[in-house]
Parts: sequence; C-alpha cells; structure tokens
Amino acid sequence: MNKKRFLVEGRDILKLAWPLLVAQITQMLMGVSDTIMAGRYSATDMAAVALGFSITVPLLCFIQGIALALPPIISRLQGNKSISSIADASQQAGYLIFFVGLVIAGLIPFNENMVALFPMAPELHSITVDYVLYVLFAMPGFALYQWLRNYCEGLGKTKPTMIITVIGLMANIVGNYLFIYGVGPLPAMGGAGCGIATGIVIYTMLIATFIYVRFAPALQKYNLFSQLYTPNMVTISRTFKMGLPIAMTILFEVTLFSVVALLLAPFGATTVAAHQVALNFSALMFMFPMSIGMAAAIRIGYRIGQRNQRQAKIAARTAILIGFFTSACTASFTLLAKGFIIGLYTSDDAVYTLANALLIYAALFQLSDAVQVISANALRGYKDTTAMFIITFVSYWLIGLPTGVVLGRTDWITAEPMAAAGFWIGFIVGLSAAAVMLGARLLHIQRPSAAHRLASA
Repeated sequence: MNKKRFLVEGRDILKLAWPLLVAQITQMLMGVSDTIMAGRYSATDMAAVALGFSITVPLLCFIQGIALALPPIISRLQGNKSISSIADASQQAGYLIFFVGLVIAGLIPFNENMVALFPMAPELHSITVDYVLYVLFAMPGFALYQWLRNYCEGLGKTKPTMIITVIGLMANIVGNYLFIYGVGPLPAMGGAGCGIATGIVIYTMLIATFIYVRFAPALQKYNLFSQLYTPNMVTISRTFKMGLPIAMTILFEVTLFSVVALLLAPFGATTVAAHQVALNFSALMFMFPMSIGMAAAIRIGYRIGQRNQRQAKIAARTAILIGFFTSACTASFTLLAKGFIIGLYTSDDAVYTLANALLIYAALFQLSDAVQVISANALRGYKDTTAMFIITFVSYWLIGLPTGVVLGRTDWITAEPMAAAGFWIGFIVGLSAAAVMLGARLLHIQRPSAAHRLASA
C-alpha cells in the first residue's frame, strides 16, 4: 500500500513537471535567441542586451516570485473542494501581482538614472536605456501573465504553460528579426529592438493565456471572470506575506551569481568565460529539479487541502527522490560529456581547460541543488515561505559566498587564491547547507502538531 502511494504521487508529480520543464527550457531559449540575434547585428548591441537583461531580470523575477504564492493557495482550495472560493482568492492575488507590476513600471521616468548606476561604455548606454525602457512598459502585462499562468498551474493545468511558452519563443524570434534588423517600413533598431520584441512576447503570452482561461472547458467551473470581487486587504496582505519571501529568495539567488561574476573579473576574461560556461550549463540542468519542485508544491497544497497530511508527506519525499535521481543522471552526463558540452560554448583552449575542471564542481553542485530547491518548493506547498527565505539567505550569503570569497580571493586556507574553483566550492558548501537545513525544516513542519497548524493557515 505504501509503495502504491509513492507510485501515485510519482506519477502525478511527473505529469505536472514535464510540461513545466519544457516551459522553463523554452524560456531560457528566449534569452539565447536574444543574445544570438543581437550579436549578429553587432557585438555592441549584444553587450547592451546582456546588460539590459541583467538589469531587468531581477525585476521580472520579483514579480514571478510574488505570483508563485498563488498555486499553493489554489491547489489547497481545490483539494478541499472549496471550488467557489477559488475565483475570489485568485482575484485577490491578481490585484496584488498587478499592483507590483505597476509599481515596477513606475520606474520608467527614472530609467536613465537606473541604468547609470551600472558602469558601462558610452556606446552601450543609449542602447541599454532603450532596451530597459521597453521592458519596463511590459511589466504590468508580465504581472498579469504570471497571475493567469500560476492560476492555471495551481489547478494542475501545466500543459497550457508549455504550449504558450513555445508560442512565446516563436513570437520572440519573429519579433527580434523585425525590430533588430528592420523589415520594410520598420527601421533596424539593433539591441533596442530586442526590448520591443520582449514586450510583444510578454503581451502575446498574456493574451494567449487569457483566451485559454476564459474559454477552456476544464476551467469553466472555477468561474474566474464571472464575478468581480472587491479587493480584500486582509487576503491581499496574507498573500503578500507569503509571496514576498519567495520573491526575495529568487532575488537573492539571482544576485548571488551576478556578484560572483563581478568578484571573478580581476582574474581575467578566461576565468570569467569558463565560469559562465559552467554556470550556464548548470542553469540548464537546474530546470529539471526546479520543475519537479514546482509540481511538488502543487501536489502538497492539494493533499493538505484534502486534510491528507500523510499523502502530502509522501508527495514531498517522492519529489525529493525523483529529483535526486534525475540530478544524479544529469551530473553523470556532465562528467561523461564535459568535452562535448564545453565545445558547444567555446573553441578557446584556455577557456576549455579551465571549464573542464569547473564542470566537475558543477556536477557535484547539481546534487545538493536538487535537494534544496525541491525542499524549498515543498515548504512553499506548506505555505512555510518565511523559513525558506531565512534558510536560503543564510546558506547563500552567509555561508556559501564567504566560503567562496575566502577560497577564491585569498590565500588564508590555500597556498594561493583558487579563483573560480574556490567560488564553485563555495556554491557547493552553501547549497549543501541549504539542502540540510531546508530538509530539516521540512521534517519539522511535517510533524503532526506543526502539520495541523499549517493546514489551517
């Protein structure tokens, strides 16, 4: 019977996870297409797009983090068969997410000042300013897209996300071609045109998701748009209190890797390039456990809504087991195919040699990364997001980064600074600490007394 329970959860988690995986990878390919197509226009425009992306991605991730509070809320109501409450709860979250998008769009008048905070060559400045401006105009649309996307995912509808993201990728490529290079009456805008294409993609995905939510037969019983609920500040505040730690966790993770790249800059272009190869490939492999974790949050919320704490616990354990096994496979692939992987990124011998060593650390990195991200998402399913935030902050910034700085930039422990290798050891230490502490927290809240309290939250 216990084996059957694990098999049921494993099947349902994988059913939810694989479309999310395709969607996550497709989303990454949008960034790749931006870089390639802007790079073919000019190296300057490619650099400006990279800088503009670095400025806007934390803002986009913050909105996404707030929206990630919605799936556990909805899945819990669905599990509890409180179908009539789903529309109200979803609209309250929608008010919050859209407001956050408007606040971030409010940075438009300060766009040039914001870009000026980041040192860059004069020829990059104007292109970057235009790119960031166009993306800022799309922030309210991105907020609404994330609201509707997470509404669907909370109800276990993850395939629409996959299909719509693929549509977004195609729109991105077409938009880039039109606005970067210019066609007919449209002038060639270079990297700035990439920003316009990004905005068009966001609104394209919003419209496609709205059409699905409005007309899909499977969603009609939830009546999201049949009645307009007035804003309830108590519910909105509760959702914000749950979503803010998620958003800050994502923000801290994104900025951590940016800081490490800056700390490696004194070691030269070869070191930074090799680090980026290892990091970029690891980010791709990270999509596997991340998707499993997102699916686990939905399943756990659903089981808690059913008042089935035992099955929620099994869902969490099953997700961690699947994630660890998957990451063991991706880590093995990383070790066995190092040469092939690096060859996709560079033909430079010096970068190749250093990246070859870093990919060993990247393989180890994936194992602890899988456990920590799935455990964090399991906590999200339990609505225990504040503890998740505190643990990840301590692990990343107070354990992992200082370890990386000591090993990578000083000779306090080693005979000479280890450069990139030292920072990768810091990543492994920080992620391992997060895996242990998040796992311990998960076990703690799964105790009967804690589980009962969280079930009523």
